[in-house]
Amino acid sequence: MLNAMIFAAGLGTRLMPLTTHVPKALVELKGQPLLWYALQNVIQAGATRVVVNTHHFSDQIAEYLNKQTFPGIEIAISDETDELLETGGGLLKAVPLFVPGNPILIHNADVLTNCNLSELVSAHTQSGAFATLMVQQRKTDRYFLFDNNNQLAGWQNTKTGECMMATTPSSTEPLAFNGIQIVDYDICHQLGEIRKFSITKGYLDLAANHRIMAWKNWKGQWFDIGTIEKRQDAEHEFIYNTQ
Repeated sequence: MLNAMIFAAGLGTRLMPLTTHVPKALVELKGQPLLWYALQNVIQAGATRVVVNTHHFSDQIAEYLNKQTFPGIEIAISDETDELLETGGGLLKAVPLFVPGNPILIHNADVLTNCNLSELVSAHTQSGAFATLMVQQRKTDRYFLFDNNNQLAGWQNTKTGECMMATTPSSTEPLAFNGIQIVDYDICHQLGEIRKFSITKGYLDLAANHRIMAWKNWKGQWFDIGTIEKRQDAEHEFIYNTQ
């Protein structure tokens, strides 16, 4: 069995004015809200329990989900209305809603892809990694650094010069994170107490003793719907296909 979590709690400030009255996850693209695409992706990958976290306009997301019908799929809401916990804290707060012992496929609501995520699930299962991150070579300010075995070694911000290393490999490959990942259930017991923190920091804390792997040989389109301009690009270029 596969759990899934969709991070849908973001404020969406860079998508203003589209997010003035609706949450980022319900901004539409090609006639469907972004949340719909994320749900389709994780369900097609095999998830049967899906947790969606909410904060900004959380009531609208709850209303939307109540109207959806996915046979055989259980959908739960992790409400962060009181405090936005970021990705690490959001995952930990949702733990009671997952089926214990089963891996968790995590999908940001504001990323769009038509790649086959069941291949990510298979790659993770076969490798025995603690976590597997969808990454690619593209220009950004922040990169995960992977060693020659595609294992996480560090992180860097090229804009600020900040760099954090978990191991000391002879060389690294900088790859941009695509907002989709799969983690073993046990990682939730290794990240500490519920608090506001980025899962990036959690990965770096764990990478010295656990295998955090790159998934970079995927095929398909990928878009970050973080700005009005990027949404417009996806509106024109994205091809949605059922798998």
